[in-house]
Amino acid sequence: MIHTCTLLSLSLSFFIVYVFCLILFSFFLLELLDIAKEMNSSGDSCSSSLMEVAYDDDHHEEIHVLAVDDNLIDRKLVERLLKISSCKVTTAENALRALEYLGLGDQNQHIDALTTNNDLKVNLIITDYCMPGMTGFELLKKVKQESSYLKEVPVVIMSSENIPTRINKCLASGAQMFMQKPLKLSDVEKLKCQLMNCRS
Repeated sequence: MIHTCTLLSLSLSFFIVYVFCLILFSFFLLELLDIAKEMNSSGDSCSSSLMEVAYDDDHHEEIHVLAVDDNLIDRKLVERLLKISSCKVTTAENALRALEYLGLGDQNQHIDALTTNNDLKVNLIITDYCMPGMTGFELLKKVKQESSYLKEVPVVIMSSENIPTRINKCLASGAQMFMQKPLKLSDVEKLKCQLMNCRS
């Protein structure tokens, strides 16, 4: 009995230390991202100023990205990377929340809210593939099939697993790109260049 309690105590201690180290690493990574932002602020042909989308001749609007991931750390990392790249970011912890935000949560009351409300309008959806309840692939299919406006919004799928059949399935269903997790600043820059059709 004492032996079991000791083992449980040790296991709990190791778990607490592991979580603490993970949090420290996340903060360290975010600091590195800030440094990378400063290094990239001098800019190249795909500088952060290109993360604006023209909507008429005289004005520009900031790119608005909806980032969907059930993992809090991954979600915060993606949000931070996008903000470094001068994007407006809205996050959702699962696909159902994302659909609610997009106006697709209730099929009986479906309206294209994004066509009339510029605050809600998104220019890009980036989603994890593996999520409980509804996968990123299922979210992709709903977005492409249920809204005439959202059909034109690029959707990027992320996954920590590099499975060719999964990648091909997503791309065939309308995904703009399939990216490996964890995302890096260079991945966001690459995505930015593809979306803005700029050349390095």
